[in-house]
Amino acid sequence: MRDPLEAAVATAREAGAVLMEHLHRPLHIEEKGRRADLVTQADRESERIIVARLRAEYPNATILGEEGGVRAGTANERWIVDPLDGTTNFAHGYPMFCVSIAYERDGELLAGAVYAPMMNELFEVERGAGATLNEHRIGVSAISGVGAAMLCTGFKPSDYERNARHFAKASNHAQAVRRDGAAALDLAYVAAGRFDAFWEFDLAPWDMAAGALLVREAGGRVTALDGCTFRLEGDSILASNGAVHDEVRSLLSAV
Repeated sequence: MRDPLEAAVATAREAGAVLMEHLHRPLHIEEKGRRADLVTQADRESERIIVARLRAEYPNATILGEEGGVRAGTANERWIVDPLDGTTNFAHGYPMFCVSIAYERDGELLAGAVYAPMMNELFEVERGAGATLNEHRIGVSAISGVGAAMLCTGFKPSDYERNARHFAKASNHAQAVRRDGAAALDLAYVAAGRFDAFWEFDLAPWDMAAGALLVREAGGRVTALDGCTFRLEGDSILASNGAVHDEVRSLLSAV
């Protein structure tokens, strides 16, 4: 049995190859209950491969996946899987999509991988050992104020009204605000110093698990949007380089 990081990396690479095989094929696209919340056969095939590989190596672990829900295990360990984060981007050939896999034991995130196959970028993280991009150590940015910061957020089109005021407030103060549509990759970009902060509401554990650990191990800070302790089952996330964290939180709380 490989250690969790090795298993996450190898499995993410294999799932990424599956996505690339599907990328230029005709896609059967469905909505999962509300407008613009998409799923394709690529999502399902990627998750099938991930579950098969992880179950073979960790037969007693619980696996939580976006498409298949909870596959219960008997051990105190859990894999948290997004087989295709950024499905809408994928469906349009926009390269901001990824596979995200995280490993948790006794409720503590210990390892993870975020792989963006179209850009061939592999983010790896292990608790206490730092974070890497294509095997090179990464760290959060040194930007110290929102006025010089590039921020990122995310929301579905149907949630625009809820998020519009936050987006506008941030846009009026930051150097730039982006909305790329792949939360796991956005968090990895905070860890790599490309974004200075990221916030979003209503994400699921598979959107955040590996990315949150990446940010922390790269020297950043992760909380709920109101500054309270971050929880995978919570209703918001604010991840940053640490230096702009309180300023972003204060800015958005005033909306």
